[in-house]
Amino acid sequence: MQKNTKLGPALTSLSHGGGCGCKISPGILAELLATLPAAQPFKQLMVGIETADDAAVYRLNDSQALIATTDFFMPIVDDPFDFGRIAATNALSDVYAMGGSPIMALAIVGMPINVLPHDVIRDILHGGQSICEAAGIPIAGGHSIDSVEPIYGLVALGLAHPDRIRRNSGARVGDVLILGKPLGVGIYSAALKKGMLSDEGYAAMINSTTLLNRAGTALAELNDVHAMTDITGFGLAGHTLELAKAAGVSIELNAQNLPILPGVGELIKQGFATAASGRNWQAYSHQVNGLTQTDEALKTLITDPQTSGGLLVSCSPSVVDQVLGIFAQYGCEQASVVGLVTSPPQVNPSQSALLWLR
Repeated sequence: MQKNTKLGPALTSLSHGGGCGCKISPGILAELLATLPAAQPFKQLMVGIETADDAAVYRLNDSQALIATTDFFMPIVDDPFDFGRIAATNALSDVYAMGGSPIMALAIVGMPINVLPHDVIRDILHGGQSICEAAGIPIAGGHSIDSVEPIYGLVALGLAHPDRIRRNSGARVGDVLILGKPLGVGIYSAALKKGMLSDEGYAAMINSTTLLNRAGTALAELNDVHAMTDITGFGLAGHTLELAKAAGVSIELNAQNLPILPGVGELIKQGFATAASGRNWQAYSHQVNGLTQTDEALKTLITDPQTSGGLLVSCSPSVVDQVLGIFAQYGCEQASVVGLVTSPPQVNPSQSALLWLR
């Protein structure tokens, strides 16, 4: 089980949610963004908010594009060092998902300074720093506040060649979808809060959430890799729908091929799920087809918020073996072919299902 050897309250007891399950629900977020005035065009801005991509991209010159993102959340575990590592891994993932290489990070720190022992806060920062060192980049500064709930994350900056940026909108009809990491982190976290996650489950959770998605940089070198995103708080279904909408396609997921973390199926049977899973389903269920009344377990799995989840890659069938090989090279041995990109609905596409479960 997780440990918190420092004196003071358990980290998860100080927050109302944890990890990427803290995200504002996709339905509310869409409503908030819809009311904003249209942004002024900027010639050098290659990727903004239009297609729900993982990071912003700004062209510096003909051979370099700057990737910029920020990600932070409240504790998903009580061990402060593990919390820092998970948050940093999750933040850097957005750079990899765009096809870039991280170059630098800035820390985002909000802590209840009179509640948490300073040694605990120091361990959180150390955990984040250890991941950035593994990625070969510095944490070069940041900003801190005294907050009611503990918050930690990073601003992550990266570089890529402009031709190697991988947008959500790049998916093509006929592409195969490959998922780099197994699902179930949110289900693990729900069991953890109830004291029902085994030592083996906790170890699997930490191993997955602290595994950097470095495969993204290498995958972007393949011309037949057309799009990438990472699976985080909106679950597999939510982030797959973002890709489908951006590219103007539909997607079929093969439910039998979805990789899952050890023991997750049994935990679902026992009723473990996060509140974010229900919010996710409420936001986008009208665009998902193929689920029946008996598919509650599958619904829980595809809506489960993934903290520091895997990359979802849309690529030509001709490079599937190559993509799987690159994933394995970077520690993602459970990477699996999970779906197919198909033609969009022909009638009222905005109201029709864009994601089909087979």
